[in-house]
Amino acid sequence: MYTVYYHPACNTCKKAIKWLEKTGIEVDLKHIVDETPSYEILKDVHEKSGLPISKLFNTSGKVYREMNIKEKKDGMTQDEILHLLASEGMLIKRPILIGKSSALIGFKEEEWGDKVK
Repeated sequence: MYTVYYHPACNTCKKAIKWLEKTGIEVDLKHIVDETPSYEILKDVHEKSGLPISKLFNTSGKVYREMNIKEKKDGMTQDEILHLLASEGMLIKRPILIGKSSALIGFKEEEWGDKVK
């Protein structure tokens, strides 16, 4: 079973959930604001994804712009970034799909098709 962090108004999340349903993959859906991933979960996602920490940010989001994160994040440690993300779900890029040994951030059907079984 996979865990998916999503936002119901996010079109990319809607596409990902529809794809998962069509594919028959069982998931535990978690609203990214109501059930914001903890520091520990985000650290796990970062490690499993293999992506730079900056890829966890929803850079096109209103909260990202309002908090002026673009200018701040380069001076922050990885630990500070993970704590910041865990404090505000709307800062996190979505959807996030978490499995036992992998994590995918954002929905790209080809990538998910290759990695989700």
